[in-house]
Amino acid sequence: MQKTLAQVLDWSLRDIDRIDAHLLLQHVLGVEQAYILTHIDQLLTPQQESYFSQLIAKRVEGVPIAYLIGEREFYSLTFSVSDAVLIPRPETELLVDLTLARMPQDKPCRILDLGSGCGAVAITIAKYRPESQVIAIDYSAAAISVARSNARNLNINNIEIRRGDWFKALAEEKFDLVVSNPPYVAEHDPHLQQGDLRFEPPLALSAGEDGLMCIRHIIANAPKYLATDGWLLFEHGYNQAAACRDLLAKHRFCALFSEKDLAGIIRVSGGCLHSN
Repeated sequence: MQKTLAQVLDWSLRDIDRIDAHLLLQHVLGVEQAYILTHIDQLLTPQQESYFSQLIAKRVEGVPIAYLIGEREFYSLTFSVSDAVLIPRPETELLVDLTLARMPQDKPCRILDLGSGCGAVAITIAKYRPESQVIAIDYSAAAISVARSNARNLNINNIEIRRGDWFKALAEEKFDLVVSNPPYVAEHDPHLQQGDLRFEPPLALSAGEDGLMCIRHIIANAPKYLATDGWLLFEHGYNQAAACRDLLAKHRFCALFSEKDLAGIIRVSGGCLHSN
């Protein structure tokens, strides 16, 4: 017998929370939340009910909602995601805020985003600074495909998305800002076996014994590609700020800073390349 929206929601709440259940049902029906609230007695087709049940089972296994519905909001924009990319997180919006604050609003500016994943950081910067030219680089061909699709879907034209191993995709290019949300979790960190991290690509998460392998590489090589008085900004782990500032100082960066996210966790550090 066919079930109503109310009935399948009640059934799903035995296993998952209400927010997740509504998001999955919205995805199955292709509707907004308001539709469900005003059509609670609508019957699902057998195909819709079967699909909803499959999604519930995967959510119970721990598969992230973003992967199940194929999208995640970031900086008020909707990005397509797959299990080939890291899921954009609200705390990374701080990296965008700090980057935009260092960019002119009405003059050309060249930005490099390293390890761009689905393109959330690079595309957001490009959207809010349309006079800028943004280069986004990722090693994963699958991630590049997702990022390019997001740029098309959001009608962002002032961005170039390249496949490459960090700076190797560049020639003798200079940038006003280099930004990155690189892998920074220590490879044996127990958090890798918890929550959403269990399902996200390891290449986008872990970086050596102390989690600083990629950050060291970025800091050491960024000066070659930064214009005079250019900025390097990057996200890092909750306990890595002091080590990151030390690395920046060793590579002649000045005006060093570390900023807290809305949860009070030191999330982003960076500095300006000294002109001397």
